[in-house]
Amino acid sequence: MRKFLLAVVIATVSFHFASAQMPNDGLMMQKRQWCTLLQYTHSSWDEYWEGENKRSNLNLGTFTNQNVMLMTNYGITDNLNFMVGLPYIWTDSDSYLDGQSGLQDLSVFLKYQPFKADMAGGEFKVQVTGGASLPVTDYVPDFLPFSIGLQSKTASLRGILNFTHGSGFYITAQAGHTWRSNITIDREAYLFENELIYSDEMPVPNLFDATGRLGFINNKIQAEINLDYFTGLSGDDIRYNEMPLPCNKMQATTAGVFVKYFIWRGLAVQASAGKVLSGRNVGQATNFSGGFTYFFTLGGAQEAEK
Repeated sequence: MRKFLLAVVIATVSFHFASAQMPNDGLMMQKRQWCTLLQYTHSSWDEYWEGENKRSNLNLGTFTNQNVMLMTNYGITDNLNFMVGLPYIWTDSDSYLDGQSGLQDLSVFLKYQPFKADMAGGEFKVQVTGGASLPVTDYVPDFLPFSIGLQSKTASLRGILNFTHGSGFYITAQAGHTWRSNITIDREAYLFENELIYSDEMPVPNLFDATGRLGFINNKIQAEINLDYFTGLSGDDIRYNEMPLPCNKMQATTAGVFVKYFIWRGLAVQASAGKVLSGRNVGQATNFSGGFTYFFTLGGAQEAEK
């Protein structure tokens, strides 16, 4: 076959989940509130960027990445949330090659809100999120795009600014940095930045990511449009007629929409869609997600903060 392409993007960058459910949104769970998400995501592409050159691969055809994410969020205090997430991922394509499947990486986050103030008919909030992730299974990282992950341990830090008007309209901006550890691959040498490296240890580029969100939220519905951007801070490009490597520099800009509707008390249904607009060493993926969230308060009835 001709070369392949990395299509698995870190969950903390590519997924849009429930209110107060993600480390990069501007929402918080109140003290003793517990929210759990179960969501299915389908992503597929048949064109990709080899470096900055967009192309297709008829041998590969359409590549598909699917996952089911379980994520839970607990309000330790009104200003401190604890989040844990774990996805099960499976990959496939039109080719004769078999994809991978299995549990990927366990992610843990703390979100802290050091500042909140009333202004301009609404509320302005500043938040900080720190997190880490660790592979939970021995999946193969050097078989892209079929690999379900990169086997890299990560640590991340991000800042979030949110303004929510009294009418329910809100705007959120966030930016973060993710540090990623080197990985061990099943080969004795590889090419990196046009140099032959005699080692089974491979660097995985650190990431910078940013998100802008514009939406509306009340006690029954949340709807938003969003724009995501991420880029590797180092790495090289996929070489012509060769497979991609975990050390390649990945970059993408994705536009998306998100809708959530509260059905009954703490039960809500949600859906989202997104499209990669531009990229580097990534597929031009179209993503669809759907799932349910349920929240309750430990030790008393208390409504979630919107």
